Amino acid sequence: MDKLVINSRKFSGKTQVVSVRFPADIVESLDSICTKTDRSRNELIVMMVDFALKHIEVVDE
Repeated sequence: MDKLVINSRKFSGKTQVVSVRFPADIVESLDSICTKTDRSRNELIVMMVDFALKHIEVVDE
């Protein structure tokens, strides 16, 4: 499976505010990665969602 590689490129462009509720264990995992990579939670989530959208396959049932 492909891995999400986190580099130093930062998003710049038009943004929109959204609200998302995550289970506490996911937030803890995100915060751990943020600490290791010196990234904000927002920046990390944007990278992860962007990666997921580029690799998603929608299957009609």
